[in-house]
Amino acid sequence: MRRVYKTSHQPLAWVSMVAFFSGYCGPVFATVESGPGFYLDEVVVTGTRSSRTLSDTPVRTEVVTRRELEKTHARNVAEALENVPGLQLREIHGKVGQEVWMQGVSADRVLILIDGLPMTATTGSSVDVSQLALLDVKRIEVVKGAGSAQYGSAAIGGVVNVITRDVEPGVSGEITVDGGSYGDQNPSAENTDLARYGARASMTMGSEQLRLRVNGSHQYSDGLDPEPATWERPGDEYDRNQFSSRLEWLPGSDQRLFTELGYFDETSGSRFLTSKAGTTLKQGKEETVERWRAVVGGEHTLSDQQALDWNLLREELRDDTYKYSAFGRFDQREASQALSQASASTEISAGEYHLLMVGADLHHETLEQTVDGAAELIGGERSRNSKELWFQDTWMPTERWEWVAGLRGQYDSGFGDHYAPKLSARYELTPGWAASQYLRASWSGGYRVPNLKERHFRFDHSQLGYVVQGNPDLEPEVSRNLQLGWGVNYLSAGWFEINAYQNLIEDLIQTQFDPQATAIRGDGVDVHRYANVDKARTRGIETTAGWQFAPGWELSAGYTYTDAEDRATGKALPNRPQHQARLGLDGMAGIPGLSWSVRIRNQSSEYIDTDEAMQSPGYTTLDLKLNQTFGDNLRVFAGIDNLTNKQRDFDNSDDVGPVSGRFVYLGATLGFGR
Repeated sequence: MRRVYKTSHQPLAWVSMVAFFSGYCGPVFATVESGPGFYLDEVVVTGTRSSRTLSDTPVRTEVVTRRELEKTHARNVAEALENVPGLQLREIHGKVGQEVWMQGVSADRVLILIDGLPMTATTGSSVDVSQLALLDVKRIEVVKGAGSAQYGSAAIGGVVNVITRDVEPGVSGEITVDGGSYGDQNPSAENTDLARYGARASMTMGSEQLRLRVNGSHQYSDGLDPEPATWERPGDEYDRNQFSSRLEWLPGSDQRLFTELGYFDETSGSRFLTSKAGTTLKQGKEETVERWRAVVGGEHTLSDQQALDWNLLREELRDDTYKYSAFGRFDQREASQALSQASASTEISAGEYHLLMVGADLHHETLEQTVDGAAELIGGERSRNSKELWFQDTWMPTERWEWVAGLRGQYDSGFGDHYAPKLSARYELTPGWAASQYLRASWSGGYRVPNLKERHFRFDHSQLGYVVQGNPDLEPEVSRNLQLGWGVNYLSAGWFEINAYQNLIEDLIQTQFDPQATAIRGDGVDVHRYANVDKARTRGIETTAGWQFAPGWELSAGYTYTDAEDRATGKALPNRPQHQARLGLDGMAGIPGLSWSVRIRNQSSEYIDTDEAMQSPGYTTLDLKLNQTFGDNLRVFAGIDNLTNKQRDFDNSDDVGPVSGRFVYLGATLGFGR
């Protein structure tokens, strides 16, 4: 639909890039053919639900490419997202794992998708992205700004969509193994022990009509312990296993039917000290997680102008925990969640420059949770249903303009009707020039229906002096998001983008102290309750730049400034650093097949309380990666994560910096049939 300019790494690019960064923006009349591997030539689908190259999409999008995943040896989605500008990976409170915050918006307002279909929130609020192993992942798309018009509730802050690779005919496969050590912070106190190791395997087989792919992953960690002789262990032990399969049937060139089955289990353990009645107790927590996921779907080309997609999703998640001390077990909590969704969409091409998409989703989820055998949800098992209808119109009135308008309407069983509009535009400032300049703008409305825990939870920690009560009278959160950016793309080999954003959230749901309920209780236990108490604003500026200046050589950088404010108090929202920076450099080492990568991450200090009284210091980490290929099917790799060994001060409760210190590892990937 939009013209795509082909480019490649040629010596002329060196001279032209000098002219470009010196301020020259006129046409360059040269024939430069494109080669593979350009970041801006990646095809993305999440922001507009239609295929666009990254440089052409009117919606602000970041991509973690397959090349980046291999260069940085990412094992799971959390590791894959570490270097994306504007994202934060935060520890999930009270459990091993990490969640995604985006543009100052917290994780329970960021939607995680697998091939466009939602994941069940591991904690009832947010998805633990460290649990998602990278099995045949093609790329990860990160869409900034409210995505409710495309994807419904819980997408106020943005969307992370993990895209898996197509199943190809023939027989092929690969296996990856790796392991490493935290040195003197290994829980065993032995520097050379394998404190963390894993294996991943994939195999594909099939013909032109019938194809099968199976994947498996095993990840294990002893945890991390700066003082192995003591009881406390700040880095949790875990054992994770994951399996997935996809079977495809292609009865014709215009039909594809598929079924997917996935399974995940995790056991983890943590150890900590608790002060009670003037005594310090050794305590621990054990957790088991089990997830089943099944998908059936189809893709049908009905004519040259129309296509139809449909999916049926069923996911079940069980999460059981208990705590223990020298006096025995307690707080044995059992949670069970289920998600069912039926989706269908059609796209209709109304001419070469007009695309209409219409879709519908039926959504049902349930939650049941007990502690020590007693129901922890008011009324026992709770459920929620929604019926959603959406449409999107993409229009290119001229070569310079592209407009995308969308609207989603949702009827929720507990909250009635809600609507989320979106309008995005892209304007080409210099069409046909080698240094292509463009403007992007998006305005969108978002909403988030209170989750089942916020409405019905009863979290009783009376022995620690507090309880948290759900609130069935909560109202949905509503947001307004604005994104405005300018960018320049030089032959896809070099680029610079600057983007300003603002999120205004009304009826933000937070926990607050309930003095009346506390007084009625009268036993010294504080009662907290979920409530629509806040109006929040997050705004800032993001910049990204990159330069693939020679084969195998690439420089990338990103900086994000965030101003997050509680509009009711005028104070900063906690856990949002004002400044974040990312820097990456990839190069060749002069030995055939040997390449290296450096990734630097910097984060400023951040408040960790609503009164701006406690502050966590900023930090900088540096990772070094090495890759050595031998032919087409063998790759040996090594790396040092957190080379400078920057780590939080565990004696300072205000410090929420990195838990893990320096980690040194070695691994190999062996493939066949490629």
